[in-house]
Amino acid sequence: MHHKARKAVAAVFAIGALSLTACSSGSDSADDSGLGLVREGTLTVCSNLPFQPFEYVNDDGDYAGFDMDLTREIASGMGLDWALQNVGFDGLQSGTVLAAGQCDLIAAAVTITPEREDKLAFSDPYYDSLQSLLVPAGSSVTSLEDLDGKKVGVQQGTTGESYARTNAEGAEVIAYPSDAELFPALKAGNIDAVLQDLPVNLDHTDGGKFTIVAKYETDEAYGFAMKKQGSEDLVAAVNAELAELRESGKYQEVYDRYFTE
Repeated sequence: MHHKARKAVAAVFAIGALSLTACSSGSDSADDSGLGLVREGTLTVCSNLPFQPFEYVNDDGDYAGFDMDLTREIASGMGLDWALQNVGFDGLQSGTVLAAGQCDLIAAAVTITPEREDKLAFSDPYYDSLQSLLVPAGSSVTSLEDLDGKKVGVQQGTTGESYARTNAEGAEVIAYPSDAELFPALKAGNIDAVLQDLPVNLDHTDGGKFTIVAKYETDEAYGFAMKKQGSEDLVAAVNAELAELRESGKYQEVYDRYFTE
């Protein structure tokens, strides 16, 4: 390729993944890995921050969390760079961000459910999760029954929301766009409890000011999500990396970084 032309191509790549898909006329010309990546040489991950300890920005201003570190390891094992797009959770679970060519893979503590499997292709499960109820210390609420006539906060579009709407019958269920609004609402006293994934609630006990009063077994597991159609090779590659990370002990190392009591 002529030197000037190469420079021009590099400039196009620098513009980013979204404009690239427009240039590629719907073909895989932007990627020669055979995996249908939206950006050559890069695993582009969509997530919804913050959802500590799975995805958040740390004190150094870097993306951190179990999902972030695990997908970085997966990208590295595939010989790819890693990039992140932060998007709304509804766009994640519906798969619209994948259809729009914003990313290759969704890593956002997404529970594998039959409804979501209609719209998304999932990797093998990489994390088993419980739901939990977080309340201010000293609260009279110790169970879903105690929420009768009270307000429980959930994150919109999550399995925690479905669980609350099905099981907290007398409660007013208030859905927030993300954990960034959910926990402050509990702190401010706008809601009486938060029902969401246990590890996220564990992160919010705030030195004993808040407490987890109940845990719920829901047989939930998280998976990385990819396009329903045409992502078979990518799913297989991600699963192969996950298996390798478990075998090498690297998965456990990343797990211990975020989930040791």
